[in-house]
Amino acid sequence: MQQPEPSDIVKQMMATDRFSQWLGIEVMEIAKGYCRLEMKIREDMTNGFGIAHGGISFSVADSALAFASNAGGRKSLSIETSISHLVRLQVGDCLVAEAQCEAETDKLGHYQIKLYKKNEAAIPVALFKGMVYRTSKIWE
Repeated sequence: MQQPEPSDIVKQMMATDRFSQWLGIEVMEIAKGYCRLEMKIREDMTNGFGIAHGGISFSVADSALAFASNAGGRKSLSIETSISHLVRLQVGDCLVAEAQCEAETDKLGHYQIKLYKKNEAAIPVALFKGMVYRTSKIWE
């Protein structure tokens, strides 16, 4: 059996990922160990200060981690994540999350995810890191 392409794996994942759908995530680029997502901050994503809730950027980064780590063909699940918020996000901002595999073993993968406003890649708004467990299950 031939291994599916990274884009086919992410399409399978997105088909049942209701939360990523609700976020309005668009997959801009996908490859083994890499993913770039975009989404627009909406009014219903804001907190009591009128800025994007921290859970929104965390969730976009978490989706980027999931897609990048599964794109290689093995079903992978996050086991540890953390985020540092650096710049606030406003309604209308286009958020980009770019995930990159930094290190990988047979069972674990370590990823760095940089979040920034579209067209402002030099200024990170948040930095996320994640560790995944790489199961022996293969995407079909």
